[in-house]
Amino acid sequence: MIIKVKVHPKSGRSEVVKISEGEFEVWLKKIPSKGKANAELIRLISKELGISSKAIRIKNPKSRIKIIEVIE
Repeated sequence: MIIKVKVHPKSGRSEVVKISEGEFEVWLKKIPSKGKANAELIRLISKELGISSKAIRIKNPKSRIKIIEVIE
């Protein structure tokens, strides 16, 4: 499954909003440095979808609009 995620790093809150099927908007507290924001993103998306964080891969880790692959 492929998911499109628009990320807002360093926002002061951690929140996931489902826009449509396969599309989310995520606000992250962490800064986009040394993979901290991506790690928080993986944790939040895995919690939202109810799957293991090991089943999530970010295709374009440096972009604010991320393509996430969920391996089932």
